[in-house]
Amino acid sequence: MGHMDHFSAGWVTPVLSYVMACVGSALGLRCTVRALEADGASKRNWLTLASVAIGSGIWTMHFIAMMGFSVEGTPIRYDVPLTVLSLLMSVGVVAAGVFVAGYGRSRVTSVLFGGLGTGVGVAAMHYTGMAALNLHGEVDYDPALVIASVIIAVVAATAALTLTLIVRGPVLAAAAALVMGLAVSSMHYTAMYAVSIVISPSSAGLPGATPTEFIFPLAVVLGSFLFLAAAYVALSPTGKRHESAVAAELLREVELTTA
Repeated sequence: MGHMDHFSAGWVTPVLSYVMACVGSALGLRCTVRALEADGASKRNWLTLASVAIGSGIWTMHFIAMMGFSVEGTPIRYDVPLTVLSLLMSVGVVAAGVFVAGYGRSRVTSVLFGGLGTGVGVAAMHYTGMAALNLHGEVDYDPALVIASVIIAVVAATAALTLTLIVRGPVLAAAAALVMGLAVSSMHYTAMYAVSIVISPSSAGLPGATPTEFIFPLAVVLGSFLFLAAAYVALSPTGKRHESAVAAELLREVELTTA
C-alpha cells in the first residue's frame, strides 16, 4: 500500500489552491450576475466568461493542490492530453450549468440545474484529472467517498449560485465566492481521501510530463488570466453597453492566448 502525502509542499498548496478557487468563483459568479442584467450577445459573452473563470479556477485549484501530492515509492507523471481534456471538460460542463442558470425561466430552477451542472462539472474534471496520473501501481477509489465528493460539489455549487442569483449584496457576493472556493477544495480533498494506491515498484520510465514541466506553467497562465480578468471586471463600470464590450474583449484575448 503506497503511503500518500497530500501536503508534501507544506501548507502552500492547499492555501494557494483555495485562493485560486475563490478568485475563479468570485469572477465567475460576478459575471453570472452581470449576465442576468444583460441580453443578446452581451449575455452570452458574460456567461461564457463566467464558465471560463469558474472552470479554469477549479482546474487550477485541482492541479495546484496536486503539486503537493506525492506517493512514496513512485514518481508521478501526468498524461498531457487527459490533463488538457480535464480543463476543457471543466469549462464545458460548468458552461452547461451556468447557461442554464443564466437563461432559466425561474430563478429557482436555474439555481438547481446550474448547481447540478457546475457540481457535476467539478467532479468530472477532478476524476478526469486523476485519470491523467501515471504512476507505478494501481489507483483505487472508495465508492462511498466518491459519491460524497460529488454531492459536496453539487450542494456547494448550488449554495453559491443561490447566494449569487437569489440573494443580492456585496457581502453575500464575497461569501458566495468563499463558499464556492471551500466547496471545490473540500470536494477535492474528499475525493483524494477516496484514493488508495497499491504500488508495484518498477524502474521503468513513466510516460507523461512532470508537474513542474507542464502543470505549473499552465496553472500560472490561467491564474494570471483570472487575476487580471477579476480586476478588470471589478473595476469596469456597470453600464450595460460598456460591459458587453469588456466581456467580448476578454473573450477575444482568451481565444488569442489559447489559439
